[in-house]
Amino acid sequence: MKHERGISTMVAELSIQRPTFGALLHSDPAIFNQDDDESSNKNSPTSTNMSPRYYSSFTPPSGDLSPYLSPWSQLSPYTKSPWIIPSPISHKLSKNGLVGSISREEGHVYSIAASGDFLYTGSDSKNVRVWKNLKEFSGFKSNSGLVKAIVVCGEKIFTCHQDGKIRVWTISTRNPSVYRRVGTLPTLKDCVKGSLNPKNYVEVRRHRNVLRIKHFDAVSCLSLNQDQGLLYSGSWDKTLKVWRVSDYKCLESINAHDDAINSVVTGFDSLVFTGSADGTVKAWRRELQGRGTRHFLVQTLLKHENAVTALSVNQESAVIYCGSSDGLVNFWEREKLLSHGGVLRGHKMAVLCLASAGNLVFSGSADKSICVWRREGGGVHTCLAVLTGHGGPVKCLAVVEDQESDEGDQRWIVYSGSLDKSVKVWCVTENAPKWREYPSPRLGFSSHTQNKRQFHG
Repeated sequence: MKHERGISTMVAELSIQRPTFGALLHSDPAIFNQDDDESSNKNSPTSTNMSPRYYSSFTPPSGDLSPYLSPWSQLSPYTKSPWIIPSPISHKLSKNGLVGSISREEGHVYSIAASGDFLYTGSDSKNVRVWKNLKEFSGFKSNSGLVKAIVVCGEKIFTCHQDGKIRVWTISTRNPSVYRRVGTLPTLKDCVKGSLNPKNYVEVRRHRNVLRIKHFDAVSCLSLNQDQGLLYSGSWDKTLKVWRVSDYKCLESINAHDDAINSVVTGFDSLVFTGSADGTVKAWRRELQGRGTRHFLVQTLLKHENAVTALSVNQESAVIYCGSSDGLVNFWEREKLLSHGGVLRGHKMAVLCLASAGNLVFSGSADKSICVWRREGGGVHTCLAVLTGHGGPVKCLAVVEDQESDEGDQRWIVYSGSLDKSVKVWCVTENAPKWREYPSPRLGFSSHTQNKRQFHG
């Protein structure tokens, strides 16, 4: 690391020796909280009489702000960012920062998805809650299995669970607040049909065979290719499965990794990326083979000893981001033929989730914070702010465009779910205000706070 005129320049390194984290991922981020338990048999308060709590801006419900504002000292200029401390001086400044917080105290929030006016949250209580305008609108519950991921495809909602199942839900045509389950992947019909042929079984453990089209361990992640009508699922059973959305048929099962798959994302150029506890990130492409199609391994982007915990693709700039258990975010760029672009260092603990929109990248961590990065020209990333307020690890993120964005001032609404059982809503702009223009009456500013730290690949 070089320090020059208040700017830190960092060079990509993949050789940092850190304790391996892969084996711990089978207990998921619950390792950071002794009270967390991902078991589908966990007893969680699910009373329908329990009413949600709502919090106004800048009043976090989960205690004091996280001390993990940055990997540097507490004197970091990040702590004086106007996005963290609201200033009553400027109305424009109020457009950035915490908008609100919702909590139902029924379970740790493990998954989140935003679609239109609705927000979907999944927890270890097996419930999926539907929110509208920060108020509870509806909800539905599975019989078993912690909700690991949620994907919305038109009128269908796909959820994957700790019990190894993918469930399909749809909205009632008569009452938009009523959701009903319409199927499970794989379908019973396909299971019965496949069970008649011994070749459709694979050995997963000694003296135990299962159907190839079924996940036999927790389904940890989902990703949708809406153009091709395909749904991808990754599992702790180390396989990547490809499903056709129209009829829920399993088209392909791939032995993709040597350890649990923690993330899958559909990307640019018909690529699909998978990240695993084995420390690798792999790129797959769907190609014609005979009368059908198959996915072939194109490239292994990363191979190191730290577990890969999160992936995100920026479709516009064609960049793939990877978060890992060592707290780093690596990225690769298509314009550089998927060569390694650099490393973003902003967390003190494992990166658990990633999201990207426009020129921004968001990384949520077990250190309870969210780093906001902006991609500049030449692969340079600037850390605009560190969002704090959660009282537990940030497990999931979702980003949607703010419909009230002004021309030349692109803003995004960020939803963050945490193991503190809450969801926080943030408003973030791509045009970060200069700190010297919006001083906070509660903090003093020195000249070095006018600088931003930049991270070069």
